[in-house]
Amino acid sequence: MSLEVDHVFILVQPGAKVADKLLPLGFEESFGRDHPGQGTSNRRFRFADGLLEFLWVRDADEAENGPAQGLRFPQRVATYEASPFGIVLRRKDQLGVGPTIQSWTYQPVYFEAPKAFRVGTNSSELREPLCIYAPFIEPIQDTGERHTGRSITSVTVHCPVNEPTEILAAFADVEGLTMVYGKPHLMEICLNQGRGGRSNDFRPDIPLIIHS
Repeated sequence: MSLEVDHVFILVQPGAKVADKLLPLGFEESFGRDHPGQGTSNRRFRFADGLLEFLWVRDADEAENGPAQGLRFPQRVATYEASPFGIVLRRKDQLGVGPTIQSWTYQPVYFEAPKAFRVGTNSSELREPLCIYAPFIEPIQDTGERHTGRSITSVTVHCPVNEPTEILAAFADVEGLTMVYGKPHLMEICLNQGRGGRSNDFRPDIPLIIHS
């Protein structure tokens, strides 16, 4: 599958105060934004070839009744066993095509058409992460930048389901993306092939481990 991870997100409490834990470790925070029509806001940490997004529900009514209602953000926040994660894929090159999964189109208010996401229909399975493809995001040009900064080598997502949907199983076929089933929710991000030998475990505040 000629796709790769563009960015991942984690649903957290309003304000994403927990994201402050990344700052003393030298992670670079980018700009945050509100998402009109989606009812969410974010804080973002950028890498050479992607980003980590901390997302929270800013307006529950907007999130439940707007065009993004199928993402079920309020329900995910309120449900203990729900996955707080989202995985967004992009094409690896100009010849790449999207995943052959059952999906629905989400046209955000904050993007001009036809910049729309394809969301896997497993979005109704709250215990699984949201599986999203962004056809409008251009492939990363290999200018050497991803080799000089912190770049994403791999992402591993743990979830409690034992029998994943076809959509989640298809995402597990993406190079650099691994799913671990039958385990508590956890995301592990490996940067620069983990050459530095460091592992920062942000639990219990965030279900996240970053290897760098």
